[in-house]
Amino acid sequence: MKQIKLYRAMIFIYCMLLSGCNTNTEPVVSQNISEEIIVSQVSANQIDSEKLNQTENTVSEIEIPEENVLPDIPEVSLIMVGDILLHTPVEESARQEDGTYNFDAIFANVTEEVQSADLALVNQEVIIGGEELGISGYPAFNAPYAIGDALVNAGFDIICHGTNHALDKGKQGLLNCLSFWEEQYPEIDVLGVHDCAEEQDEVYTIEQNGIRIAILNYTYSTNGIPMPADMPYAVDMLEEEKVIEDIRKAEEQADFTIVCPHWGTEYALDISSMQEKWTDIFLSNGVDMVLGTHPHVIEPIEWVIDEETGHEMLVYYSLGNFVNWTSSSGEGIANRMVGGMARIILTQDETGKVYIKESGVDALVCHLEDGINGVTVYFLSDYTEELAEKNRIIEQDPAFSFQYCKELCEKVWDKSFYEYILP
Repeated sequence: MKQIKLYRAMIFIYCMLLSGCNTNTEPVVSQNISEEIIVSQVSANQIDSEKLNQTENTVSEIEIPEENVLPDIPEVSLIMVGDILLHTPVEESARQEDGTYNFDAIFANVTEEVQSADLALVNQEVIIGGEELGISGYPAFNAPYAIGDALVNAGFDIICHGTNHALDKGKQGLLNCLSFWEEQYPEIDVLGVHDCAEEQDEVYTIEQNGIRIAILNYTYSTNGIPMPADMPYAVDMLEEEKVIEDIRKAEEQADFTIVCPHWGTEYALDISSMQEKWTDIFLSNGVDMVLGTHPHVIEPIEWVIDEETGHEMLVYYSLGNFVNWTSSSGEGIANRMVGGMARIILTQDETGKVYIKESGVDALVCHLEDGINGVTVYFLSDYTEELAEKNRIIEQDPAFSFQYCKELCEKVWDKSFYEYILP
């Protein structure tokens, strides 16, 4: 409107100047025509200007001022499952009609969840030495390379090989295993075993979504089998001085430190004094989370706190077995069929500190049936009474049932973790 008034004032002055020089009225007519044209043009321009202003106002109403835009908060989803314990019946179940091995059926029911995680860890309890060393079960295990293929197909990114069975096939078994991973799946990270001293001195760190995570894997024992004479660095052991030094390095180069210890007492649902000792060592040196394996049954999950520093650490004492088919019978065997999938979400606060935003556990059940691909693992939330009645483990422990599995989880796990996943 101000623009139109200005143009009209200019026209009026122009017309007065013309009328002062010439008394002929014809120019006045032309002036009126010119004014109408000019005013028309001004009006058109004003309409376009108003439309532009309206558009700009609309955009400005939608757009958030830059200073008010919240930055993306980094998050990392992480899962881990327990022991891949390949007793002879499990290996026989994976042997196909043509004589080759395929373990994909074991993971078929959990693959979606494993693949959806940013980082997926697994405890590969037995060494993968390949068929040339002879496939074997308990007590000296050796797995075909096909189990490695299945782990990758399922979506696991990080393999923990630091277990008491790491040297079951001696130096050659270890070298075969490391060569398999390096040659077939160089993108997969293997922890706990090494073929050179330099590698053992390094602390494994991975950056995911802008968050740097250090992961350490140790075992309490190699079942009395000594390290190869020329490879004293072959397996990472729970040796206090070395562990503390590794944690110090981890704290320097990462935002969050995880330890995956192979520890505790087999088949015990309670925490051992050895686990308590190492929990104190991890906590006092700044570890943020512990994901334990080895007892072959599930154990408690809890937060622990350093009273001097206020530092908190989340401990999964044992995730139990992921898969197994023990030959033992009797009371308590049913416990070995229940495992856990730890679920964690890490995030970062405004100061850059990385912390656990969410934590929980999914209950798992190892299901055993005869025949090719008869061994598989279910989430307890997908398991049924009908399936439980078909589980061959009932022949070894009649106490096993769908209800037994649920009650075991409720007995061992605090509801703040267990009900987070399965109310």
